[in-house]
Amino acid sequence: MNKQLFTLSLIEIVISIVLSVVIIFFSYRILKWFFFRNEDLHGENTAFTVFTSGVILSIGMILSEILPSITNVIRLSTTQIESVEMVNIIKFSGIYLLIGFIVAVVINSTVFMLFSVLTKGLDEFKEIKNNNVPVAILVVSILVSITLIVKDSIALLISSLIPYPEVTNYL
Repeated sequence: MNKQLFTLSLIEIVISIVLSVVIIFFSYRILKWFFFRNEDLHGENTAFTVFTSGVILSIGMILSEILPSITNVIRLSTTQIESVEMVNIIKFSGIYLLIGFIVAVVINSTVFMLFSVLTKGLDEFKEIKNNNVPVAILVVSILVSITLIVKDSIALLISSLIPYPEVTNYL
C-alpha cells in the first residue's frame, strides 16, 4: 500500500467534507438572512424549500469544480521536490473559494435578472414568500441550468491558477 497516497487521500476527503459543510451552512444562513428572515424549513412554505434546495445544489456544483483544484495544490505540495508552503496553500485555497463565491453571486444575480426580464411585474422573492411553488421551480431550473453551463469554465479558470512547477520545453 502506498502510505503517502493513502494519507493524501484522507486529507483530501476531510478537507472536502469540512469545506463543503461550512460553505453550504454559511450560504444557507446568508440566503435566509438576506432574503427570507421569516421563512423556515419547518413551515408550510414549500416554495422556500424548493428555492433553497436549488441554491444549495448550485453551490454544490460550483464547489465540485473548486475542491479538486484545492486538493491539487495540496497534492503538489506533498509530491514535488520543491514543496509549497502552508501559507501558499491557504492563499491559493482562499483565492479559489473567493472566485467560487463571486461566481455564485454572479450566477444568482443573473438568474434573478433573467427571471425578472422574462416575467415583468412579478417579484420572485415575494412569490416564493407567498408559497408559489411553480415560480420557485422555474427560478431553480434557470439557476441550475446556468450553473451547469458555467461550471466547466469555472474549473478551467481555477485550474489556470494552480501553481504547477515550471517545466522546460525541449522542443
